[in-house]
Amino acid sequence: MKQTVQILGMTCQNCVKGVTEKLNFMDGISQVEVSLENAQASFDNSKSIDLAQLEATLGDKYSVHPIDSSMPAGPSKLKQLRPLFLIFIYVFAGSLFLSRGASNSLWMSNFMGLFFIVFSFFKFLDYTSFPASFQQYDPIAKRVPIYGWVYPFMETFLGLSFLFQWQITYALWITLICLSITTIGVIATLRLKKTIQCACLGTVLDLPMTEATIIENTIMIVMAGLMLGGLV
Repeated sequence: MKQTVQILGMTCQNCVKGVTEKLNFMDGISQVEVSLENAQASFDNSKSIDLAQLEATLGDKYSVHPIDSSMPAGPSKLKQLRPLFLIFIYVFAGSLFLSRGASNSLWMSNFMGLFFIVFSFFKFLDYTSFPASFQQYDPIAKRVPIYGWVYPFMETFLGLSFLFQWQITYALWITLICLSITTIGVIATLRLKKTIQCACLGTVLDLPMTEATIIENTIMIVMAGLMLGGLV
């Protein structure tokens, strides 16, 4: 019987090779085909194989989700995005605490600063895997690979700039331009219905690319635009 599953966590051809080898090693599986672009694996199986078996074989780096109805359902998008929602709540609360009694402009600056610091931290947790994952959807990283390696450092710089109120105008323009370009790439990816891992929190957390990425980027873009326009 032919089965196709979604595999999140693959970032390069070495991942494809490793996943292919591990699946071929499983008893009852043959004719394995793995696609990095679609984040999918297809194979023939001679006996029933569930998601837990596949994930145990592939290891913690990858998560397996059903595509065809013969596979048991995996976690919902809401459950997968729970870490992202929690981080936003903490960043929001932290910025309110730091800005109590201050202007809206300072609150936005603190929010953006904490946002960049926290998000860069998660990228550094698995720094070597982040660039390849980022290249899958960011237009600049696709054309200039070194941009993916520099990006976490850039986020750290922006975070410190906003928190310490240093060179705010430059930081706002960098935020506006870079996040706008990234958002264009995210929208293009979603329109093509590609299933890939979102690298906004690096590759340590298994987050699927969804509309939530557009929302988080849009919030930052709007804040940067308002501050640049002196509207807050």
